Amino acid sequence: MINNVTLVGRLTKDPDLRYTQSGTAVGQFTLAINRNFTNANNEREADFINCVIWRKAAESLANYATKGTLIGLTGRIQTRNYENQQGQRIYVTEVVTESFQLLESREVNQQRKEQFTGKATFDKQSMDKPDPLYPFLL
Repeated sequence: MINNVTLVGRLTKDPDLRYTQSGTAVGQFTLAINRNFTNANNEREADFINCVIWRKAAESLANYATKGTLIGLTGRIQTRNYENQQGQRIYVTEVVTESFQLLESREVNQQRKEQFTGKATFDKQSMDKPDPLYPFLL
């Protein structure tokens, strides 16, 4: 049987890194993946895929990737189920990540974050020069 997954998308938040009782690293994250088409309102929709990653790869992902980081990954789809505290059976489908690749540099990722949040870095030397528009900015 074939069960191979290849995905490219952005992390929706920083990976959640934990350790099992035996000390094995496990990370969980969600990947946002844009669809190749637009909806009736001409907007692009996205799918949000839950993923899990184990051992050294989990630690590497947690150390180098943050919310918004563009990554490519390969893995397999896996299902599991458990009973929650209310006694309900919960079914989970997720991608078990076998390998990943960062698809943009830290600098590009940081610039994109600054552009998105409106926080830009500035050059201290440019702050030392008086702005000719300063009186009008007050």
